[in-house]
Amino acid sequence: MSATAASAAASPMAGTPARGSGGSAPGILRAGLSAIGFELKAYVRSPDTVFFTFLFPVLMLGIFGVAFDSMGEVGAKPDGTGGISMAAYYLPGLVAAGIFLSGVQNLAVDIAREKSEGWLRRLGATPVSPVSYFIGKAGMTLITSLLQLALLLGFAVVVFQVSLPSEPAQWARFAWIFALGIVTMTLLGIALSALPRSSRSATAVVLPIVLLLQFISGVYLQFSMLPEWLQNIASAFPLKWLAQGMRAVFLPEHLQAAEAGGEWNLGLVAIMLGVWLVVGLVLSLITFRWTRRS
Repeated sequence: MSATAASAAASPMAGTPARGSGGSAPGILRAGLSAIGFELKAYVRSPDTVFFTFLFPVLMLGIFGVAFDSMGEVGAKPDGTGGISMAAYYLPGLVAAGIFLSGVQNLAVDIAREKSEGWLRRLGATPVSPVSYFIGKAGMTLITSLLQLALLLGFAVVVFQVSLPSEPAQWARFAWIFALGIVTMTLLGIALSALPRSSRSATAVVLPIVLLLQFISGVYLQFSMLPEWLQNIASAFPLKWLAQGMRAVFLPEHLQAAEAGGEWNLGLVAIMLGVWLVVGLVLSLITFRWTRRS
């Protein structure tokens, strides 16, 4: 979990800027920025969180890249050109999975544990604003996602000689998909944290949901290989669209023919992620409490 007893008890939010500022916007922002540092320190001190949300996509890329290397290149054109390695093929899905794990899985488990174990109740008894608390969570998620992305891309380039996009337009495309994805997944993680009833059940409740969505959303399996009814179910959830958007960034243009409809359909990617952003925001506002409901 990213925030621990130490962060709840020692955080400057519990006594300084928020109280002195009377809940003003500058005071809330200062408290939130201070919380980011505590969240990051607690994050790196939690080995299970670091492994299952930070290193997991890198580990999976290594496994898939080695296991399927003997299959040769995939996605070649009829003239034999344009093929890519299996590591390059899996990279965009694992980039999307990294954002998903950092936002949804990490925050859902983390906040549920803090709530169940009473740290949020203690924090709620201070003048700290919930906005400051979530600035800390969101900042931690953004920073760890960027570090994870750098590690994943570096690993792909150095170990598997994956070629990254060279056109500025591709990176501009990546920037808006990443930004929209990280905000959406952060809000959904906060909303999902209301589901577990205890700290012990948090992982058991969240992990199956996360794993199932990864398998049906084109992260570990080619999306077009799934039966149509399963594709329809996956299309109702944001991870499928985030993975599709990342494929539009990292895969050759001719591979869009393998997508549903034969194109990247970035407009629909933006719409679906935007819809889920609103859903996550509304659910977070409705369900978040400093204490667990009995």
